[in-house]
Amino acid sequence: MSRRSGILEFAVLGLLREAPMHGYELRKRLNTSLGIFRAFSYGTLYPCLKTLVANGWLIEEPGNAPEDALAASLAGRRAKIVYRLTAEGKEHFEELLSHTGPDTWEDEHFAARFAFFGQTEREVRMRVLEGRRSRLEERLEKMRASLARTRERLDDYTLELQRHGMESVEREVRWLNELIESERTGRDQRRTAPGTTAQQDDTSGATGGLPRHRDDEPSGGTPPKGSTPPDPSDDTAK
Repeated sequence: MSRRSGILEFAVLGLLREAPMHGYELRKRLNTSLGIFRAFSYGTLYPCLKTLVANGWLIEEPGNAPEDALAASLAGRRAKIVYRLTAEGKEHFEELLSHTGPDTWEDEHFAARFAFFGQTEREVRMRVLEGRRSRLEERLEKMRASLARTRERLDDYTLELQRHGMESVEREVRWLNELIESERTGRDQRRTAPGTTAQQDDTSGATGGLPRHRDDEPSGGTPPKGSTPPDPSDDTAK
């Protein structure tokens, strides 16, 4: 299994843990909630879904809405298939959530993992955040060393591009520092709060350790502009 297909399977399991969905809904959520999947197609999603069904982590069910079934019948199409997470699939997803190896620090995998931090235990979140920060600090050191060696041979535009890349990494390191500090502060506050139990401290909350932002700061992402909704007729049982 390739790294990208593994990330997609993880994201699909995580979204279906929230609620059953059909393929079109899944693709829409992957596009809007997880920007790293904006370029993927139904040709990528459905093989992934079939693999998860074959592994016993998902089950396929017919759509429940009568109007959907009637519209499909009149159009000569099959009713939409709804995908539901099984107990085994939930257990498998929880195992994936507990994983904190080096692959969770890489760009695409980290983005997918971060999207499900609300379902992840606090200590696991800390290990992933600290690992990501360490990986970026290593990357930043290499970028600085490379720039020092080649600065004299670069034209102004290439040099500016190199600086832009370094600034992007530096911004993410600062962001990670804020998140890590917020996680630590939130953990310490819960440990000292009256009536707090060890079990409450170990579980994740809806907001976790996210730092608070000013009201005038934008939050969250926006769906990609100019995107064309896929043909719902593609969303049928294969």
